[in-house]
Order: sequence, then C-alpha cells, then structure tokens
Amino acid sequence: MDRARVDSWLWAVRLTKTRSAATAACRAGHVRVNGERVKAAQSVGIGDEVRLRSNGVERIVVVRGIVVKRVGAPVAATCLEDRTPPPPPREETAWLPVRDRGAGRPTGRERRDLEKLRGY
Repeated sequence: MDRARVDSWLWAVRLTKTRSAATAACRAGHVRVNGERVKAAQSVGIGDEVRLRSNGVERIVVVRGIVVKRVGAPVAATCLEDRTPPPPPREETAWLPVRDRGAGRPTGRERRDLEKLRGY
C-alpha cells in the first residue's frame, strides 16, 4: 500500500483522537498536504508534508509510512517525521488579561486600563 486517505492517516498515526475529528479538520481547512488545503478523501503518500492546525498549534509532519488502521504509539512514531518548530519560550508569549466569566462588560475605567496595558 503506497497511498492512504489523509483523514484515515491522521487518525492512524494519532495526530487526532478520532477519525471524525480528522475529517472535520479537513472540512474546516485546517489540514494542508504539500501546501494545499485538502478534502478528507485526498490521498497522501510517503514523502508528503502534512500540516495540521489544532488547538492553536500547527503540527508539521512528513509521511514516512502508510498506515490505515490505528496503531500503537511506537509504531505511529515510525510512520511520521515531526518537523514542528519548538514553541516559543513562555517569556515571549504575550500576557492577556482575562475577565471572570459572567463579570459583564468592562466599565469605562477598566476599558481605559486595558487599552493602556495593550498600548492602544
């Protein structure tokens, strides 16, 4: 077997928890193969670059093996090469103030403080 559906492969190598989640990611445009958005039935082969955006993080992997059935983690690791860049250090990530849920709209004073903090 030299090719497989992209949604089935994403699920089989444990990049998504369910195959329906992989299909939904393809439908939403969060999956790219060799730089192009793909549908769930698009096939991937060995050497293809797959980009999956999930939970605000883009995973970049290269297909090294074709599997259709879900396999264990050690086998799944041999079927892909992870080229995802390391996340930025915590010091570089911007801190955003978070309002308590149900606190309502900010008052004028709170809004001005937030704008001053954000640099508007």
